[in-house]
Amino acid sequence: MDGTNHGNQVFGTQNADGMNFGSGSTTVNKGPVPPEPSVAPSAGRHARRGTLADAVVITAIASEYAAVAAHLTGPFEEHGESGTLYRIGTLAGERRSRRVALAQVGPGNVDAGVSLERARTAFAPEVVLFVGVAGGVKDVRLGDVVVADAIYDYETGKEDAEDFRSRAKTAAPSHAAVQRAMDVVFRQEWPERVLTDRLPQPPRAFVKPVASGNKVVADRDALTAERLRKHCGDAVAVEMEGYGFLRSAYLSPGADSLVIRGVSDLLSGKDEDSDTLWQPVAAAHAAAFAAAFLDLFGSEG
Repeated sequence: MDGTNHGNQVFGTQNADGMNFGSGSTTVNKGPVPPEPSVAPSAGRHARRGTLADAVVITAIASEYAAVAAHLTGPFEEHGESGTLYRIGTLAGERRSRRVALAQVGPGNVDAGVSLERARTAFAPEVVLFVGVAGGVKDVRLGDVVVADAIYDYETGKEDAEDFRSRAKTAAPSHAAVQRAMDVVFRQEWPERVLTDRLPQPPRAFVKPVASGNKVVADRDALTAERLRKHCGDAVAVEMEGYGFLRSAYLSPGADSLVIRGVSDLLSGKDEDSDTLWQPVAAAHAAAFAAAFLDLFGSEG
């Protein structure tokens, strides 16, 4: 999410045996032993923990959640994990079908980090994505998609009466996920999955650095915008959840991770009307890229 006031949030949720007793030559049979419970639908090595989904998509706000949900079909299930509610549906791709768990967790790096660990506990997924919108900083236009190959925590630093000395930290997605994202960009197939009206200029996709913090950067002359240019000069977008999400992935490895953003506003000309118009468009573009990525990613891709 890019940090604007995004209105109401939506969540989606869910989720004998016969015995033989023996002593010496005497056996008491209490009835037939039933078969082991079947494992819920999942893929590959992840079936070992009885998962309901082999991919998880986390979002922050309602428009992001709705954009991803539009790509899912039934049968639908719900699952709850420590209060977080997941809607589970099928993403039917050209190369494979996946069961995908979708959640909306609200804005902010802290909640995003918790959400990744919770998703891993609930599903032991192959891959976890954070999909949503971001503000464009440079070299992008409205509706473009940015996949983060690095995310900078731009707010970490030391500030005194004279200046702010950045100590920005960097979080990175998994190498395999970045490799596949670059392949999705190269193939140029993902715009075919966009479910909203097409723009006069087709959206582009980039694999580039992104900056992340807890501020809404609403003007290119703002102090934070200046700090972004000074300390995160190659970041093309800014958002509020990606660093926490990827930092959690680094601290608790076990699933590939990636942040995918659609550009819903630029540092100049940002207002509520443009948010109303562009947030659903940008979210739909990010969701389309995520769908194309999940169709290709993994050992079966």
